[in-house]
Amino acid sequence: MKTNERYSPVPSSDKEVDIIDIKGIEDIGYVQQDAIILNSLLPEESLHCRHGLYFQDGRRRVDYILTYHIKKPSSSRSRRSSRLTDNAFTRSLRRGRAQPPPPPPPPPAPPSPLPKGDAEAGGMADHSLDYHEDDKRLRREEFEGNLMEMGLELEKDEDTKTPGVGFVKIHAPWNVLCREAEFMKLKMPTKKVYEVKQSSSVVEKINTFIHKVTDPLHPNTEENRTQKVKHLSYPFSREKQHLFDLSDKDSFFDSKTRSQIVFEVLKRTKCTKAKYSMGITSLLGSGVYMAAYPLHDGDIDGENVEPNDRKLLYEEWASYSVFYKYQPIGLIRKYFGEKIGLYFAWLGVYTQMLIPASLVGVIVFLYGCVTVDDDIPSMEICDDRKSIVMCPMCDRVCSYWNLSIACSTARASHLFDNPATVFFSIFMALWAAMFMEHWKRRQMRLNYEWDLTGFEDEEEALKDHPRAEYEFRVMQKSKRREMKTQKAEKEKLTCKDRFPAYMTNIVMMLLMIGVTFAIVFGVIVYRISTKAALHMSSNPTTRSNVRLTVKATAAIINLVVILILDEVYGAVARWLTVLEVPKTDKSFEERLIFKTFILKFVNAFTPIIYIAFLRGRLVGRPGSYLYVFESYRMEECDHGGCLMELCIQLSITMLGKQLIQNNLFEIGIPKLKKLIRYIKSKRAAFQEEEREKRLQRYETDHFLEPFAGLTPEYMEMIIQFGFVTLFVASFPLAPLFALLNNIIEIRLDAKKFVAELRRPVAARAKDIGIWYNLLRGVAKVAVIVNAFVISFTSDFIPRLVYQYMYSMDGSMHGFVNHTLSVFNVTDFKNHTAPMDPLYLGIPVHLCRYKDYREPPWSNTPYDLSKEFYAVLAARLAFVIVFQNVVMLMSDVVDWVIPDIPKDISLQIHKEKILMVDLFMKEEQGKLQVLDSMLSAGKDNSNTNNHSTVARSRSTPHARSNNY
Repeated sequence: MKTNERYSPVPSSDKEVDIIDIKGIEDIGYVQQDAIILNSLLPEESLHCRHGLYFQDGRRRVDYILTYHIKKPSSSRSRRSSRLTDNAFTRSLRRGRAQPPPPPPPPPAPPSPLPKGDAEAGGMADHSLDYHEDDKRLRREEFEGNLMEMGLELEKDEDTKTPGVGFVKIHAPWNVLCREAEFMKLKMPTKKVYEVKQSSSVVEKINTFIHKVTDPLHPNTEENRTQKVKHLSYPFSREKQHLFDLSDKDSFFDSKTRSQIVFEVLKRTKCTKAKYSMGITSLLGSGVYMAAYPLHDGDIDGENVEPNDRKLLYEEWASYSVFYKYQPIGLIRKYFGEKIGLYFAWLGVYTQMLIPASLVGVIVFLYGCVTVDDDIPSMEICDDRKSIVMCPMCDRVCSYWNLSIACSTARASHLFDNPATVFFSIFMALWAAMFMEHWKRRQMRLNYEWDLTGFEDEEEALKDHPRAEYEFRVMQKSKRREMKTQKAEKEKLTCKDRFPAYMTNIVMMLLMIGVTFAIVFGVIVYRISTKAALHMSSNPTTRSNVRLTVKATAAIINLVVILILDEVYGAVARWLTVLEVPKTDKSFEERLIFKTFILKFVNAFTPIIYIAFLRGRLVGRPGSYLYVFESYRMEECDHGGCLMELCIQLSITMLGKQLIQNNLFEIGIPKLKKLIRYIKSKRAAFQEEEREKRLQRYETDHFLEPFAGLTPEYMEMIIQFGFVTLFVASFPLAPLFALLNNIIEIRLDAKKFVAELRRPVAARAKDIGIWYNLLRGVAKVAVIVNAFVISFTSDFIPRLVYQYMYSMDGSMHGFVNHTLSVFNVTDFKNHTAPMDPLYLGIPVHLCRYKDYREPPWSNTPYDLSKEFYAVLAARLAFVIVFQNVVMLMSDVVDWVIPDIPKDISLQIHKEKILMVDLFMKEEQGKLQVLDSMLSAGKDNSNTNNHSTVARSRSTPHARSNNY
């Protein structure tokens, strides 16, 4: 067996367990080295090993679990199976506390004779199955032998209540934990403690008062209580173990850290006897192992459940009854690691910041409700005395209609299209900047509290191991090069190697975006054709509700398509990322996030962008409309503008995604997958008494859903952040709905992580990575989008232009008439005039339509008027001014608020000084010990010199006496 170059095997003299010689390893090509043989107690002697959290001896804790498939031998290959049962690793893990050797197994019964054809076919199939199973078994044996060389202790359990699944329990002894903690540079608390003080007494008093007021909102956990003292942390070193409190070695490394260390060893350990070097990811991908996961700390409910962090998280975090409390971020980090802790800390900050945004949004909405009766344009539209005849909304089947029919739409539009929405857009832009700054400060505080101030992502990247797929591709390239040049050189994948994958990525991304555009165009055609069909209905109720029916059904169709394409685009983005063969897991994750974000962002916002900026602007005019497929006329906006329909589309999409995709899918799909795994395990066929028997902890965790990463959680919130900021001018209630969703989302995610998922491996991180850049990008784009929504989608700018340039008395009286152009019905083209021109009971000679165009009696009939260009100039000017002013204000907020809180910077500086003092005292202590040893040596030498002189003086006398 190839010895690891960095870490030598643990010497057998250091083991406090029995060592036996494993001759079977030599038979399959291994070289025998020092190995740990695990003696174990019987299950009934250890009270089920504390329900599977410990080895059979009840002392060594299970830090990690590997599961593999067990195939029961059939009668046709019983001879071969009986020979393989006594393999090397099985013998190395058998119980051996002075137990007598078991009697030899009886010879297998001869197989029953089969017909010749069936025997040949069965023999070929069994031989193929045997070959694959034996190959997997040999790889497992080699990999597990390498793990033992690394110092890990293993124990197998194939006699479980889960048929067809074997479990390998892994325990990291103290010397391995110390070695790996030093290699990983894990910061551990030292014996040195210091007092944490606030920057000033006033700030301390304010914080104390706030903490007392909000005390009922804090969870009942030790980690969430204000700490007056803090342990000084230092990267663990075996040479400086005296700095750390090692009085209780079992609890010095908690379960999260132990599993993190074991996972690091698993990633570094290779299986070299296969066709190519295989690590744990390759072994999992090829089916050698079914799963690999750390164990949860214990049960969360039931009688006589021992207190544990998982149970505490379930009670104080994952319960809906504590929705009003803060999250126990410290305990989340302790149990799941820094990366997951940062996600929930960010989600908590985002949810808290939504509270003021929701309040302001509700105030803006209420302002619209209060002032709707005073809105002069709405009053003019609703005035039945002004019989303004409008041109038909579609060709032939639609007839003329009175503007007063749009009264309800105009009044509803005012709820969202009023001067307060401009203020709210500016407020939300500043809110986004405040949110970013607040999170940076919170992140720095957590870095200090979690001892991540000296941790750099570059250090993590340096030891980030290449992915198995990357190593396989490099090995293939090396083999091809060796066949050509007969020289072994170190290879790596270059841009030339990845060029086909890059081209595939570009083509597929453009194709997927094109699919989104095509579907949006299909929905547009649906709206146009459905509107025309409903206008032909003989039912007056149907004809009167055409607009509402078309809007609602089109929005629901868009929602369904978005939900379906979200899943498709997620799979496509993963496939494209796999094609690129990124070198490290971090690179793979970042590329996957970028592709997924682009596709899902385009998918979610393309229909909204069309309604906001394109609909109603590609229509034409009466007598010269723009047609699709030469038969369908492009759709127009309502007289109140497209803002109301934009609000409907935005609300249905946002609420639908949150309720269906984010909540229903997150609850239903994990439970469905768990049920499928339960059925596949054939446990349903067990007898009732077998069901009632208690499963071991590692068996229970096996049926939980594997952890798939934080990308779906972050992506869900980033898209929601886009809904909250991008089109907030059209939907001021978006922050409120986001807040209500997130209150449920936090507890839902908490329950999923604690009770529905296997425990993820803890990962260190000092920030949220690429997600912060995406947030900043969305916030910057939101300023531009809201500027265009206010100026081009709403009637805010046309109203200002009319009030200050064209109004006779400076009021809004006459605004509706100002925005309507005149059309002579005799100018309709053939087969476009309404079939029922007397629908209103009077003959119509002139009709009105919403646009700024010259009247038919002018010298340039139906051309764009000067009012159009005045409004366009005002709109463009508003976009430029709004964008630059808001960007400047955001930059001022960013500059005024420091990224690092003052008290945290002082504490970090204080820690550095204390660390220097600690090492200076240590050096002084060493020098004192050395001086005392030297002085003691000098005293001994002086004493020896005096005794030598005395002996030399007495020697002549002695000699003289002898003579």
